[in-house]
Amino acid sequence: MTISLPFTYIEQMRTLLGQDAERFLRSYDETRTQGLRINPLKTDFHSKLTAELCKMYELEPVPWCGTGFYYGEHHRPGKHPYHAAGLYYIQEPSAMSAVEMLDPQPGEVVLDLAAAPGGKSSHIAGKMQGQGLLVANEIHPARAKILAENIERMGVSNAIVTNATPDELAARFPSFFDRIMLDAPCSGEGMFRKDPDAISEWSEDHVVMCAARQWDILEQAVKMLKPGGTLAYSTCTFNRQENELMIERLLAAFPAFTLVGTERIWPHEHRGEGHFVAVLRAAAGDSLAREPQAAGDAHSAHGRRKAERAPRGKGQPAAPAAAGMAQFLAWAREELPGFAPGQGDALLFGEALYELPQAGGSSLSAAQLSGLRIPRAGLHLGTIRKNRVEPAHALALAVKPEWARLHYDYAPDAPEIAAYLRGETLPVPPDHKGWALVTVNGLPLGWGKASGGQLKNHYPKGLRLP
Repeated sequence: MTISLPFTYIEQMRTLLGQDAERFLRSYDETRTQGLRINPLKTDFHSKLTAELCKMYELEPVPWCGTGFYYGEHHRPGKHPYHAAGLYYIQEPSAMSAVEMLDPQPGEVVLDLAAAPGGKSSHIAGKMQGQGLLVANEIHPARAKILAENIERMGVSNAIVTNATPDELAARFPSFFDRIMLDAPCSGEGMFRKDPDAISEWSEDHVVMCAARQWDILEQAVKMLKPGGTLAYSTCTFNRQENELMIERLLAAFPAFTLVGTERIWPHEHRGEGHFVAVLRAAAGDSLAREPQAAGDAHSAHGRRKAERAPRGKGQPAAPAAAGMAQFLAWAREELPGFAPGQGDALLFGEALYELPQAGGSSLSAAQLSGLRIPRAGLHLGTIRKNRVEPAHALALAVKPEWARLHYDYAPDAPEIAAYLRGETLPVPPDHKGWALVTVNGLPLGWGKASGGQLKNHYPKGLRLP
């Protein structure tokens, strides 16, 4: 092998796989797999855009994900304008299996409990088709910011991004979610081919610590699941302690659960880096928001750490938020006449106006979120100032071009697209005035403001190309 693996890891895999172990170990000398998922919020499987992508990147279908494709190592889809427009999400193919097995439905209330950087959250959102409520949580502030940016880029309008510990969420959302996705922090054995640093971090003690942390998170996840709800647990690691044994422990501690099914993707058997997924369903009836039966596990407290406390903020009172929404809707009638507000509350954080998503049967309210750190409180509509409204970049990526009074469409290779992504002004007809969407083959990229024959660029500075 060209990759140097720890001896104890090799022995672990030989014990686990038996005669298949050598074939598994030889897979480390093979090129790692690359994949992307088409975003159904932007296009459909049979569209011209999808056909264009298949030809451009020589895409091959991922067998366990209907929107997933492999692409060759020599391609760079992350540098294309379509990526900036949220047409696809670059994701390791094995990881696409988890949300497929969770099978979220439009209109449901869904939690992605350890969600950064956003692959599974964006996958869930695509399946929900803008209907229902998605809460995407990440405990680490920097990673929560990346998660919020990816949710925004993919044009998701019905998601809240929270930056909280699992126990904080469990205290606020007992028996609240129809489905929960827990892609648990793990020892990352499936990352060895992709990230050599993961090898240096691996040890038997690290596996034990990860298993203890996973159990802590699972206990909180169970409290948040509705009776009759579905929980998907996944890892990108191979050992049984973090996978099958974790599920056995959960079933023993919570008899209300039944195992729907498990799936393992092995790099020596499939085109993928490897993934484990288990799906469990809770019995209808009694709430699961209670302590489990005694599990008798010696490691139950091992690896616990002090919860990270993020600074808290809260939105403005209801009256200013409602006034801000009224001001925004007046702007939208002029500049974005196709936009229709949802049924959720308006939230105002300083000058930033959000629309809180709602789902049938959900009791989510602004008051329920008060005190949580929330990088994204639903759809960011815009900045509300005394005499003007500045629409948010998130709004541009979540709407359709035909909703806007003005929009300018260009081909991906047009010099105007490159100039726009660099933050430059664009020429427009001199009689055009007001806010406009800039689109690439019908996909919104962001806002500009037309005046005097020029389109002032409002593409976010942090996203601009050099």
